[in-house]
Amino acid sequence: MLGRTGKVLQIAATYIGTVVGAGFATGQEIIQFFTRFGYWGTAMIAVATVMFVWLGMKMMLLSSEIKAKSYEDLNKVLFGERYGRWISHFMLFILLGVTAVMLAGAGTIFYENWNISYQSGLLITMVGCFFLLRKGMKAILAVNAVIVPLMLLFTFLVMTNTFHMPESDRFLTLPTDQPFWSALAAPFLYTAFNLSMSQAVLVPLGAEVNDRKAIIIGSWVGGAGIGFLLLAGHIALSAHMPGVTQYEIPMGGIAKQLGYGVQLVYTFLIFAEIFTTLIADIYGLALQLQQRTGGSRSLITFSILMICYLASQIGFGPLLSTLYPVFGFISMGWLYLMIRKRMARRV
Repeated sequence: MLGRTGKVLQIAATYIGTVVGAGFATGQEIIQFFTRFGYWGTAMIAVATVMFVWLGMKMMLLSSEIKAKSYEDLNKVLFGERYGRWISHFMLFILLGVTAVMLAGAGTIFYENWNISYQSGLLITMVGCFFLLRKGMKAILAVNAVIVPLMLLFTFLVMTNTFHMPESDRFLTLPTDQPFWSALAAPFLYTAFNLSMSQAVLVPLGAEVNDRKAIIIGSWVGGAGIGFLLLAGHIALSAHMPGVTQYEIPMGGIAKQLGYGVQLVYTFLIFAEIFTTLIADIYGLALQLQQRTGGSRSLITFSILMICYLASQIGFGPLLSTLYPVFGFISMGWLYLMIRKRMARRV
């Protein structure tokens, strides 16, 4: 039982750590997808949580059953040999773009918060990624086992502090001028993008875990954890609306009110969440390319890092604003096919 409990916690922590990236940790994603829709945002978070639990679990269960070596194996089972290969081609470019965005975000954290040059921040992050990923999935599990509990604890502290404010219930009453249909689409857009990105690490994770019950429970715990983080962030941000929207890092603006020490810890957590997403994406890409080429994983990992380093010279902001809308559009198509195929298979 102890062994199963450990697997459950590792699955849950890896799931949360893979989804909770830079945009989530800063609060920007929560505002854009949920908080700007006022009291509707709370209900939409519930919808997103259900989808994270359901589809994350199904993804890992199928991966375990077919012993998928990479996300391409899963896509072929879901969509057929021909279309699965094309979807995997799209995923390859999407993951490269996301990885470049994450790397650029890490360099920005070093420059804006720790007085270390952008280029040095990129190189430090790349070296850390390369040596950690030589240990494979064990490194991803170990990093998330440390970072995710800290993120949950910090978010809980921010939420409890919000409950002492006179407008702590604004997440239930906050008005909005956004159309209802936009609010209704938000959880589907949000889960589509994050789940399509998460398959790079959740597919090999599901394949390695030879315990169906652990996958099911781990998915419930992980999906619920993502929902808690979304709701806690939404509660805190709603209480500070609309003033908090002036910050590039909204949750950082809230953290400032809790003291310098809390702000310092939060900055580290933002970097850590970027780092966990970065190593997860690179791991998935390396598995995919190794399966295609049969080359050395270390060499492939190094090559991916160099490509992302060159792309990161464009900068965090321009990469984010240019690539993410395209990724969102492609991910919605992926989500539609995923739901349709899985429901038909009744897996």
